[in-house]
Amino acid sequence: MNFPNITCKIEMFVSINPSEDPEKIKNSISNIFPLSEIKIENFSVSAVSDKIESLEKIKETIHSKKSQNIYRKYLEKHLNQDTTWFYLNKQAAFVGKIAICEEAGESPMGPIKVILTSRNFDRIINWLVFRNNEN
Repeated sequence: MNFPNITCKIEMFVSINPSEDPEKIKNSISNIFPLSEIKIENFSVSAVSDKIESLEKIKETIHSKKSQNIYRKYLEKHLNQDTTWFYLNKQAAFVGKIAICEEAGESPMGPIKVILTSRNFDRIINWLVFRNNEN
């Protein structure tokens, strides 16, 4: 896969419920964002990456499920200056699957919040949602 040369900060945040194993939550994040630096703190897990390659599994899912318009809609809907965000289902991530949530409550154990920061959102969105592109 070709990766564009785009500066982008990717952050992920997820709460740990008392019944959940923090290591399993950490593994869920690793399943979806393998190139991120992951930290467990008290009742949450966070991850950070500055590599656009960290979004590769999301891009693959967008195309395999033909959900380009859904992801474009959420990325643009939450865009505020140079930051946007979306939710992923935590249970799906645990089994290595990617499922976007419209609302936090759609993930019963709480969602994974993904925050993207970049000055080049048009290029990031185009790279994510178009199959063949040269960015």
